[in-house]
Amino acid sequence: MPKPDRQSYKKVGDNAESGSQPNPDMAAPPAIGFEGLQEDPPPKSEHIGLEAYGDGRSPKNGAAPENIELSESNKEDEPLKDDKQPKKAEKKEGADLYFHDGIRRIDYILAYKKGDSEKDVRRAAKRHEFENNLREEGIELEVEDPEPSQDGSADGNTVFVKLHAPWEFLSRQAEVLKVKMPIKENDMEEPISILNCLKKIPSPFDLSEEFIKPEPKYFTAPFVREREDEFVMEDRESFFGMSQRNRMVHEILEKCRYDPDNKTKFGIDHMINNGSYVAAYPLHEGDYKSKHSMLTHGPQNDRHLLYEEWARPGRWYKYQPLDLISDYYGEKIGLYFAWLGFYTQMLTIAAIVGLVVFLYGCISLPFDPVVSELCEAKSWVNYTMCPQCNNRCTYWILESSCFYSQLTYLFDNGATVFFAAFMSLWATMFCEFWKRRQNELDYDWDLFGFEEQEENCRPEFEALAPDKRVNPITKLYEPYVKFYRRFPRFMASVLGIVFMIFLVLAAVVGVIVYRIAIKTAVAASGDAFISSQASIITSITASCISLVVIMVLQNLYDRIATWLTDLELHRTETEYEDSYTFKMYFFAFVNYYSSSFYVAFFKGSFPGNPSEYGKVFGLRQEECDPAGCLQELFVNLAIVMCGKQFFNNFIEIFLPLILNFWRSRTGRKEQKAGKGSYDQWEKDFDRSELGPRGLFKEYLEMAVQFGFVTIFVASFPLAPFFALINNLMEIRLDAYKFVTQLRRPYAARAQDIGAWYAILVSVGNFAVLSNACVIAFTSSFISREVYKYQFDKLEGYVDWTLSSFNTTFFEEGTGPDIDTYPDFADGGLNGTRVELCKYRGFVLGPNPPFDLKLDYWKVFAMRLVLVLVYEHVIFIVKFALEYMVPDMPDFVKNEIKRENYLAQQALEEITRKDMVAKRRSKMPDGEKGASASGYQ
Repeated sequence: MPKPDRQSYKKVGDNAESGSQPNPDMAAPPAIGFEGLQEDPPPKSEHIGLEAYGDGRSPKNGAAPENIELSESNKEDEPLKDDKQPKKAEKKEGADLYFHDGIRRIDYILAYKKGDSEKDVRRAAKRHEFENNLREEGIELEVEDPEPSQDGSADGNTVFVKLHAPWEFLSRQAEVLKVKMPIKENDMEEPISILNCLKKIPSPFDLSEEFIKPEPKYFTAPFVREREDEFVMEDRESFFGMSQRNRMVHEILEKCRYDPDNKTKFGIDHMINNGSYVAAYPLHEGDYKSKHSMLTHGPQNDRHLLYEEWARPGRWYKYQPLDLISDYYGEKIGLYFAWLGFYTQMLTIAAIVGLVVFLYGCISLPFDPVVSELCEAKSWVNYTMCPQCNNRCTYWILESSCFYSQLTYLFDNGATVFFAAFMSLWATMFCEFWKRRQNELDYDWDLFGFEEQEENCRPEFEALAPDKRVNPITKLYEPYVKFYRRFPRFMASVLGIVFMIFLVLAAVVGVIVYRIAIKTAVAASGDAFISSQASIITSITASCISLVVIMVLQNLYDRIATWLTDLELHRTETEYEDSYTFKMYFFAFVNYYSSSFYVAFFKGSFPGNPSEYGKVFGLRQEECDPAGCLQELFVNLAIVMCGKQFFNNFIEIFLPLILNFWRSRTGRKEQKAGKGSYDQWEKDFDRSELGPRGLFKEYLEMAVQFGFVTIFVASFPLAPFFALINNLMEIRLDAYKFVTQLRRPYAARAQDIGAWYAILVSVGNFAVLSNACVIAFTSSFISREVYKYQFDKLEGYVDWTLSSFNTTFFEEGTGPDIDTYPDFADGGLNGTRVELCKYRGFVLGPNPPFDLKLDYWKVFAMRLVLVLVYEHVIFIVKFALEYMVPDMPDFVKNEIKRENYLAQQALEEITRKDMVAKRRSKMPDGEKGASASGYQ
């Protein structure tokens, strides 16, 4: 919500006291709410004051502040000491945030490269038309020439065009965009609740109120120039915040034409794409570091404060200053960090429960009879296992799977079902409580109704839409695309998505073939230890290959999805982002989770038996270890999930850090050599750009992580813990990136997190079914319970899950080349031929027919029952929780009603005043005063 009292900062080294000193030529209007209006408000000076960045002092009589030195262009010419090496004028800190007059604040920067080619001449003509149109809109421009004698660029080739939005422009744009501004301080009392009482208890996680003071709340209304005096305003210069100013300037930049003869030639994005400009960005508010401690000198600007209290790694355990983030970067970025912080808080609960489940497995492992039985299966007489591959593999002893059984039990124990159910309900509570939190922020930041009231057509849509229609709301003609024109575009997009999905599936099949081949090669190794580790070696290497393939395909599809979404011609930016989001996440879902789905539900499901093995492309299908496939699923999830997070963090932080260091080397060298100042617009120009959909990758990364945390949590209880650790770093890494490595993006607005909320809800619902199937078909939970129900014990369970096979009935060409017991076999079997071997499954034997046992159908039936009962119970509880938790807190509803009531009162007051004015205008001069008094 807009704050009329902008915080001022004392500049490092200033002797003046911090605080705003009023301009004698400008009297601030009283903070009149909706109780009444003054008929004759004090006149305002048309002079635009300056909220001095360093010490909060305003200029007097148009003079520049004492702490800002005028640039060389406004001084008398002085002889140069070195004709060969002219030096730039040194500027004091904060001067590079203003025009040369030291008064007008820079709201936006446009940058372009000089050149003499024919193409550069055409680009110059476009810039000339574009900048003239900006001036006609009321924007004031100032150009920084790149010549060394001027305050230009360090490379001597880049020209910077500085834009300033005066009051007339800002007030007009605010009215057009319906920008809500404060009209009265919020007088609603904070509701008394246990949660609010707990919030008042001091904790080490709280922000420092010495630097980040609680901001007052205001009721707001759309700005109207004719009712300027009704708004809470100290002065015009500080009335609109910097994020609001650059947002209004950006709105004009998006619609300004650069070719009067072609309606499709407009917008700063097009100007950047055709090379007329190379960058467009608002300035950061000075440096993010200070030579002096913030404890003694205070923060020198909002950016410095954000770094010290938010982006600095040492603040990893602190809450985020969400209001300050929103004020500096805009509500869209503020909502992202609010959502990420809320998600991380909720993960804390899930991580604690997951750790308890894992510790339960560790503690109870030595007492599990099934694991003990398998680890003691050392007799070659009773536990000789059939070869794991054709021909080259030999017989092996069941006891060699002891490690896998122990690893599996850590994640597949009695607490697994409870944790899977808990995480399904956790996902529901996370989505429901985030909806409440989002509504609170929407009210505080004036975002309610933003998409319906404020969002304009995309410039690309206006340029390319072939049809027109009357808008049912505004009753004005607007661009439109009819269904018969949109349908072919939509079908082309669908076909593109289908093609990419098949490409992913082809990659998965390739990894499956690799798994089969590498497991055969490792199992046939002559080294007994290496062959015994065939499963873990195969899982690790295949998961690493999957990770590489996933990252490559994800980057490829990013480009394709952008092209397909452009092809669809969406009317608004929200529609565009939603369509792009669904495409990318649908692909990411298949891309990231397909290998895990294979291991969880397909590997080992159709292995056949030694008389007729199941085959994939002519190759013998993989089999699960006698301990099950759950440990392989855990390995795959851990590598893909953690590897993805590590790779993304590296790309997000270290790559911009390296690029920024390289690009800024010239400016830093000049400043160090005393050749002049390295101005703020140059520093920001050398930084990386967030991009039009910069937050998309952040959301996608977290949404994919949310899937790992919920969809397969039954096989990986530590997933919430690893996600929590990653997110604690992610918040500070993203904060560090935004504050130090990226240009300041324009302050975009958004009412919610867009399509991501629907995706999260869908993933949470899908996770119920997925976890039910993992517990039923991948884990050994059901088979253990069936055996325990039949025999009232677990001793003998391992033998019950194994089937015997007469080695004379091996499928032709699949038997082992060495069909004798190894030399170290016990019981005097060494060197003798193996007649019987065992394998995992419920199959009759050892002689034909190899039909399924009745036990198989019992276990299968109970697995189906578990899936049906589990998902029905969980869904009923989920829907009950959704019904019980209201989407909007009661106090927010009351504040909205209060604000609407005040707006109605204001309308009635304006109507009354108009009636008084009309009546007085029709009366003789002698009767006006008495009549008006009587009327009132």
